[in-house]
Amino acid sequence: MPRARLAPVLAAAAALVTVTAAAAQDLPDLEGRTITVVTENAYPPLQFLDPETGEQIGWEYDAMAEIAERLNAEIEYQNISWDAMIQAVSDGQYDIGMTGITIREDRAEKVDFSDKYMTSEMFMLVRGDEDRFNDAESFAADENLLVGAQPGTTPFYVAVYDVLDGDEGNARIKLFETFGAGVQALRTGDVDMVLTDGTAGQGYVDASDGALKLVGEPLGTEDFGFIFPKGSDLVEPVNAAIASMEADGTLDALNRKWFLEYKLGQ
Repeated sequence: MPRARLAPVLAAAAALVTVTAAAAQDLPDLEGRTITVVTENAYPPLQFLDPETGEQIGWEYDAMAEIAERLNAEIEYQNISWDAMIQAVSDGQYDIGMTGITIREDRAEKVDFSDKYMTSEMFMLVRGDEDRFNDAESFAADENLLVGAQPGTTPFYVAVYDVLDGDEGNARIKLFETFGAGVQALRTGDVDMVLTDGTAGQGYVDASDGALKLVGEPLGTEDFGFIFPKGSDLVEPVNAAIASMEADGTLDALNRKWFLEYKLGQ
């Protein structure tokens, strides 16, 4: 981030500290409890590894640190692949899971969700020079075009049911273990499109120097939440912290930091 932008950012951070201290007085006190949070580190700008330092950073890391501060808790982070995360949290291996997880009824059968902390729209991410299609209909009409997705994710189901023919085994869907691997396959021409929420997708576009772009109208909206083992006593305190962060402007400040200021500083 350029030095010229440090002053307003630091001023905003100082203001948030004051607001946080006041808000924390009305929130549950977890008395220094250690909470194990698992993530994937593959979904910028929500959570990812800083390419220069290797540090784990992102919107969700900042939000979780703020939640811990308000609830008087300590956070211990672990990493796991997306395809194993929901089951691992459901089994009680971790206290909380975070990786831009869409709140869905089928997932709520296995885990508890926090209240939403962000709402996003689903878009088509394509190469910067793509001109064969510009919406879901024209993509579906060309049988030679391929979409990349992680199995079991919202983009996978949107690709199956909202873009293609409803067949989860459709050969036009190429599966990848991580969202980043799908984006890499897009860039190298192994697939022609991946679906992503607009916030993460715009992050990839801004960092691509013209190699990627978003096309078409949004294919619905999705709400993100943290996940917990069923019956977790952490759901209510975390929801209280999220509500306080929304009320005092902290969530908006995080949005500005990661979706505007961070990109401008790159």
